[in-house]
Amino acid sequence: MTAATTAADPVLVEIVAGTLASVEMEVETAIARTSRSPMIRDAHDFRAGIHDLKLRKLTGRSYSALVQPVVRDYPIETMKPGDVFFHNDVYLSEGGIGHLPDLCVTVPVFHSVDGGPGEVVAFVQAFGHHDDIGGAVPGSMPSHATSVFEEGLMVPPIKLWDAGRPNESALKIMTRNSRMPESLAADLDAECSACLMGSRRLGELFTRYGREQIEACFDAILSNTTEIYRTEILSKIPDGEYVWEDYAEHDGVDEPKLHTQRITLTKLSDGDGVTGGRIVLDFTGTGPQAKGPINHAANYSDGVFLAKWLAPILRNLADTPERMAELDVNEGVVPLIEMKFPEPGTLLTPIFPAPTNARTFVILRLLGVLAGVIAKAVDGKMPADQETIRYVGFHGVDADGVPYLMREILGGGSGGRYYADGEDTIHVVPDSSNVPTEVTESRFPFRIERLGLAVDSGGAGRYRGGLGYEKHYRMLLDTDFMCIADRSILSCWGVKGGKAGKPFAVTIDPGGANEREIEGLEDAAPVRAGELIRVRTTGGGGWGDPLERPVDEVVKDVVWGKVSVAGARADYGVVLARSESGAVVVDEPATAVLRQQLRAAEPEDAPFFDRGPGYATLSGGRTFAEVDHV
Repeated sequence: MTAATTAADPVLVEIVAGTLASVEMEVETAIARTSRSPMIRDAHDFRAGIHDLKLRKLTGRSYSALVQPVVRDYPIETMKPGDVFFHNDVYLSEGGIGHLPDLCVTVPVFHSVDGGPGEVVAFVQAFGHHDDIGGAVPGSMPSHATSVFEEGLMVPPIKLWDAGRPNESALKIMTRNSRMPESLAADLDAECSACLMGSRRLGELFTRYGREQIEACFDAILSNTTEIYRTEILSKIPDGEYVWEDYAEHDGVDEPKLHTQRITLTKLSDGDGVTGGRIVLDFTGTGPQAKGPINHAANYSDGVFLAKWLAPILRNLADTPERMAELDVNEGVVPLIEMKFPEPGTLLTPIFPAPTNARTFVILRLLGVLAGVIAKAVDGKMPADQETIRYVGFHGVDADGVPYLMREILGGGSGGRYYADGEDTIHVVPDSSNVPTEVTESRFPFRIERLGLAVDSGGAGRYRGGLGYEKHYRMLLDTDFMCIADRSILSCWGVKGGKAGKPFAVTIDPGGANEREIEGLEDAAPVRAGELIRVRTTGGGGWGDPLERPVDEVVKDVVWGKVSVAGARADYGVVLARSESGAVVVDEPATAVLRQQLRAAEPEDAPFFDRGPGYATLSGGRTFAEVDHV
């Protein structure tokens, strides 16, 4: 332990850390069991967080919103047991809320030594993506919005419960503005009750061990995280300056173009060259604020939220995958990451009332930009790209004449790594998933006819990118299809010889008389009863030269249905056939010849990154950017 943490009993530190994780999980379990909407109850697009009196996030399983906006508007000394605070206002959230459907509940934790009301010692928070908070379209994510006023009801920090009594007037206003008032009311009740329960659990921890010891443990937990990341993670990045950029492809208003997100990473040592130092992330060069809703207001509270959002990428520098899985991301990472933002008016510094509902196009891309810029520094020992959030859904009227709204988040394949293939159909939100078929078919007028892997979607490489979803929805009644998705033109990039994955694609009535493709941003594409909607999500980028992938691994991919026979030939130079019994047989002489031909055709000065064919479409014919070479 460091000198700053010697006051903490190391055994008690482990007890406190375990209790925090247990309370966080108990809060999330309670929300999942008592909420009502498919997005919260079934897809699990929410998370809890525990923060100390200094507003530092103590738990590290997932990111969360911030307590700063609540304390800014409601001083701590005015808070009472049973208070519950609420907000969803993007521009008044200090960067913790990205779009209006993300509703945040915050409950203070009290500790008393004399039986009185006590003092605030911590906070329990939950926030998640809710069905509808008003606005121009069902779901509160209008893809063509040009103002945040079109996106729904904005609520600055308010006291939703006052000393245990719900603010019925505020609840009436919020539910009146929602197309799904019963689901919204039930979800909010679940979140408030769960956080109140979590505050009681934490209060018991303070009662058992005393405030001084618990706060010393909090300091130790965060200090330990700081030292681990400094010595084990940042020490892997050589001192120097590295630059890379990537792009969103459309904003719903202008024609598709490259919306740039750029990071200049500067690694600074502490002077001894051993302890790891810190990094500076400079976002200068990021493109101008978009007209449409892909902006993300990140430049508040010195970018604290964005630092914690990006920090999980650093874990990929751990010595082993097992060590990577052990590392939490809590407030302890913040002292190691300095953020520098451009002037107001960019994708990361939008000016109110710029729309933000599709801000995932920016914050997900920034994860990839950070991975890419670090890859340049460490000879590619970072995963290739992934895109793991896109919203798809339907709204209409069911057979009983009742309006419905169904949305889900479909993940995609993760990038290949320098030691392993990418994972299939992952979701960036922990424990989240697609909505189960049984839930969908029992509540909404359509059937799920297929849910599986999108064959050939993973980028080719020595280590293949993970596969995306392929999901088929059959409509039983006329409906409107909605979609908020990026990477429908651009692809998830491959690295160090790996190829880009396949982009996102939606087809209505595939193979039928009315077959048509849907763009990534769509509010209400009409679909007739009986028509099928096929959704294919992105595959992760590949890592390393695909011609170096062992033939037996390619054969296994074909047998398992992850790569087609044609894909094996085109992407890996492996010539296959099927025997009369259906077994996959390798034509070894033809494979040797084809691989030799493909190697001879490779350019000598290929870029470090492969962006896929869609990049040329938006870049004026260029196949790579200036920053793509090491």
